[in-house]
Amino acid sequence: MSILLGANIDETYSALGENTPALGDVYFGTAGKVYKFVIYDTGAGPVAAVAGNVCYYYAPGGVSAGLTTTVTSDLSDSAGLGAGILQSAPTDGQYCWIQTQGPATITPALTAGADGNALTAVGATDGTLDVSALVTDAIVAFAVDASAKIIMCRFPW
Repeated sequence: MSILLGANIDETYSALGENTPALGDVYFGTAGKVYKFVIYDTGAGPVAAVAGNVCYYYAPGGVSAGLTTTVTSDLSDSAGLGAGILQSAPTDGQYCWIQTQGPATITPALTAGADGNALTAVGATDGTLDVSALVTDAIVAFAVDASAKIIMCRFPW
């Protein structure tokens, strides 16, 4: 993993090469926003990527193999751990940036919740987050303005 000085965060890439970031690279943007370079998998659903939707670390059939650079919006093909917010709409097998830290406005409404609530992928629907109900839920964000779909990201890298 390397730290980048500049990145085109809304770009998708069909292959890795000389002019692309490396898988797992991190970019520190402005206003406290942090991004990670990943590969998208549509999962068994298959669930298409949508810019502004939540994605999760890919874990086929809900069983994690420890992958932290492959993401999906198919919640059933994750272990319930949110990865970030998609910055573009990659197709299956394309590379893209996800936002992992800082303020963000997501495309779908939260499954439930109010301002200040801790958010998790557990109990959510594809591409979004839900209010954390258990101490064992992985907290990945907080609702800043739930009705406006504004969250504060704290996804693990």
